[in-house]
Amino acid sequence: MRRWSLAGQMLVLQLLVVTVTATGGAVLALVQAHELLTEEAGATARAVAVSVAASPDVRDALRTPDPSVRLQPYAERVRLATGVDFITIMRPDGTRYTHPNPRQIGHRFLGHTQRALAGQTFIETYTGTLGPSQRAVTPVMADGRVRALVSAGITVNRISERLRGQFAWGGLIVALALSLGAAGTWLVTVRLRRQTHGLGPVELGRIHDHHDAVLHAVREGLLLVGRDGRLALCNDAARQLLGLPDDAEGRHLAELCPAALVEGVRGGGEQVHLSGDRVLAVSGAPSRLGTVVTVRDHTELQALTGQLDAERGFAESLRSAAHEAANRLHTVITLVELGRTDQAVALGTAELRAAQELTDRVVGAVREPVLAALLLGKSAEAAERGGELVISEDSELDDLGLDPRELVTIVGNLIDNAIDAAGRVEVQLRADDDGLTIRVADDGPGLTDQAAFERGWTTKGDGHGLGLALVGQAVRRLGGTIEVTGSEFTVRLPVPEAVR
Repeated sequence: MRRWSLAGQMLVLQLLVVTVTATGGAVLALVQAHELLTEEAGATARAVAVSVAASPDVRDALRTPDPSVRLQPYAERVRLATGVDFITIMRPDGTRYTHPNPRQIGHRFLGHTQRALAGQTFIETYTGTLGPSQRAVTPVMADGRVRALVSAGITVNRISERLRGQFAWGGLIVALALSLGAAGTWLVTVRLRRQTHGLGPVELGRIHDHHDAVLHAVREGLLLVGRDGRLALCNDAARQLLGLPDDAEGRHLAELCPAALVEGVRGGGEQVHLSGDRVLAVSGAPSRLGTVVTVRDHTELQALTGQLDAERGFAESLRSAAHEAANRLHTVITLVELGRTDQAVALGTAELRAAQELTDRVVGAVREPVLAALLLGKSAEAAERGGELVISEDSELDDLGLDPRELVTIVGNLIDNAIDAAGRVEVQLRADDDGLTIRVADDGPGLTDQAAFERGWTTKGDGHGLGLALVGQAVRRLGGTIEVTGSEFTVRLPVPEAVR
């Protein structure tokens, strides 16, 4: 059985509401109109009765032997002029002097007269010779006593005729209201059907449940940024990765995220950004609702990439050293073949001594094995590129218990940037009571822009601007500081208490 769509159910419900409202309003209006017409008829009858009772002609006629002769024509003239259905003038005992039907003259009045005999004017609904009517009864006073009674009234049938005349207008208004309500409901239904794609409440509820489950279950951060730059939607992972507050939705993205990330979202594609101690890959894709932003945590991946780069650097250093050693060995063999054994021995000894001196100097100064291996590799790399890496004579560093991956990130990236910018690089590594000091200086032009530690800053046209940003991030994670003076970078890191 096919379920009704939400738009169809809304159409039926709204038509029912419009019909009930319009019909109820019409019925209420007719009831109020009936009450108003009845009150109006009573007020008219009262006014006519009081006016007739106060007329001098009535009092003069009552003094004559046969009052009906003068009162009947008078009462009919007033009745026709005022539009009431009857005017009855009677004796205090109820005997009629006048009546619209002359045959009723002399008969008893049908109705209550006690209050009028007491000097009061009152209105009542009573069934007389003309049928039910809204009538008023009032006394005719003369010399302080009741000389006669006057009753004027309008029949209920006449009131109903006037009410039936309003039925047509009421029906027209109800029909117009129903037509307008139906047209408006249809337009709303068409729009609702377009927006809900003709789905029913069950399907919409299921879609919402699926959407909510997927949105909060995925580990990647998902954001929807509207065309006006406001954050329309975000999941739990995005809040955690970007540190968004609970009231983030509805606020401008520029208020919540760094400017570089906002510009990256506008630019589209995938870019790497630093957020606190995290490395985030942010990608934005335009949609008809705005921009869908995906945020992935690449912190661990970046750390592994850094280790891979270090290993690749070590391998490249070994390759460079092997290449250089092969050249030296080839030269030594050639000298031996030429019979110049003394020169061959001298060249081989000199190369061995130089390599051993470099190794002894690095290992003797830096007893942290990972850093020592890194410095040896970078020395070979600098030599192959025509530069020189010098370990300062006052360098002295033991194993301080710091994360070697963080140290490789800091020292490796600083040396790489120095080698790229200059020919001679000097490295100092020294620990004292204040902590570990890492100083890397070169003979290049240097820099003074602290933006170098933000993602995207680079002096190389094809660079990604991530090396120094990773250095700054690693220094912050270790609780240290970094200073730049020209071409000299100085990093100070606190040492764990257990190592001091």
